[in-house]
Amino acid sequence: MKETLNVNVGSMAFTIDDDAYRMLKSYLDDIRDRLPADDAETMDDIERRIAEIFRERIPSPMLVVGADTVREAIARMGRPEEFGERRTDAAGTTDAEPGERHLRRSRTDRSIAGICGGIAEFFGTDPTPVRLVTLLLILFGGLSIWIYVVLWLVIPEAPAPRFDIHAKKR
Repeated sequence: MKETLNVNVGSMAFTIDDDAYRMLKSYLDDIRDRLPADDAETMDDIERRIAEIFRERIPSPMLVVGADTVREAIARMGRPEEFGERRTDAAGTTDAEPGERHLRRSRTDRSIAGICGGIAEFFGTDPTPVRLVTLLLILFGGLSIWIYVVLWLVIPEAPAPRFDIHAKKR
């Protein structure tokens, strides 16, 4: 027995199994990473074409879109590489893959500049002890305030989180 989800692809409602959903989401995210950030129209056109392919293969809305149907739609649409290279940020690096870790200043967990929050995120710990250690080092001469300012200037800020209207909470 497989779990199914109700999703909207190109403004059309579909019931899709969990494996097919993950495959389609990965494909669309890969394409989205290759298109210009402000190019929502192209992404919408791609989703509408995929929805048309699904409607050709799935004649009844009661049927479930499976992995084979998603594979066929992907084959007809083309590989993500055909949509261009991955976007790069100002430093010339591509967006991080899910397994990669980068030291960045936190946007969400910050008291002054997000340095301690970013260090805590990098090491996967709570930011409170990092802040306390930093404060104690600054107060008792182990760390100069200038080092904190330099870190503020050198460590890049984390990218703004993407808002995906199609994302489902689980």
